[in-house]
Amino acid sequence: MRTFILAVQIISCVGLIATVLLQDGNTAGMGTIAGGAETFFGGNKKGMDELLSKISVGCAVGFIILTLILCVI
Repeated sequence: MRTFILAVQIISCVGLIATVLLQDGNTAGMGTIAGGAETFFGGNKKGMDELLSKISVGCAVGFIILTLILCVI
């Protein structure tokens, strides 16, 4: 069972790394302020960035849960 959980954790880790690297980076300075205001006033990220963001959150949560399970085992 431990080996299976470890294998799933490694897959989750690789998925997390891949999704973070595939996302677009934020611009420094006024671009981040304008982007925050745009999201605040009803605009949101569209397309691939939104999907990659959701996948990376899922992989991160899975990685943390699997790490805690492995610590208990």
